[in-house]
Amino acid sequence: MAGKKGRKPSADEQGTVTVGRSGLGTVVANTFGVIFAVVMIFPVYWVLNTAFKPAPEVLQFEPSFFPEAPTFDNFISAFNAPYFVDDLINGMLVTVFAVFGALVVGFLAALAIARFSFYGRKALILIILAVQLVPLVALLIPLFLMMQKVQLTNSLIGVGIVYLVLILPYTVWTLRGFIAGIPRELDEAALVDGCNRWQTFWRIILPLTGPGLVATSIYGFIQAWNEFIIINTFNSPEKQNLMAWLLQNQTNRGTAWGPLMAGAIITSLPVVVFFLLIQRNIATGMTAGAVKG
Repeated sequence: MAGKKGRKPSADEQGTVTVGRSGLGTVVANTFGVIFAVVMIFPVYWVLNTAFKPAPEVLQFEPSFFPEAPTFDNFISAFNAPYFVDDLINGMLVTVFAVFGALVVGFLAALAIARFSFYGRKALILIILAVQLVPLVALLIPLFLMMQKVQLTNSLIGVGIVYLVLILPYTVWTLRGFIAGIPRELDEAALVDGCNRWQTFWRIILPLTGPGLVATSIYGFIQAWNEFIIINTFNSPEKQNLMAWLLQNQTNRGTAWGPLMAGAIITSLPVVVFFLLIQRNIATGMTAGAVKG
């Protein structure tokens, strides 16, 4: 009977089989990861490749994966194109206004929701969530009619206000989570030490909510900078942003692909630079250990 029973693998054999399967799974996962990364990065690479090609090389039948005669003429043409510089400045003004306004208003609203109890608090939270579920296209016509009634169409202020309102729900919801994560014991300790409500806010809550403000500002900046449906609908070409400029960059002889790709690179640079400037300030766990258990 003992001879008929199968021999159980030893611990070393079991470990070898487990390591072999784990290694195969790692190779397969890494292979899929590399393929996915190449597919996602290739369009960005092709934009860079096209931006540095002269016009004849861009339009040749057989594509080349590297510029044979690299040139900066496409970037010069983009800067000299009608409304490019104006739209670049317009986009920066509107984005900074919307992000700064949303952070100020959203932070105060999030502070009230997270720290105070008042009638309709839960309903307000549900409304903030519900607003984010409404598609932007569904709001386009009502927003245009409202802005037209108050004579804010074809103006940067009107678009900035609309962007601020669109960013605000996400800002309130995100900052509410950061503020709620700050222990109330810190507020109470500050009040016991003689701080008033304003000093508690300025010295305790605001510094500890810094990572939340940074993360929220990144999202708001990307949303406002990349938006083009509203500003393209509300404003004329001289009062639009670079996203709308990219859409309208047409000539009588068709699309100028070189300057268009160069403009796309210039359009993406502010977001990249903004992220690089503040990415060191993104941190979590700043309140860990602030209150002893």
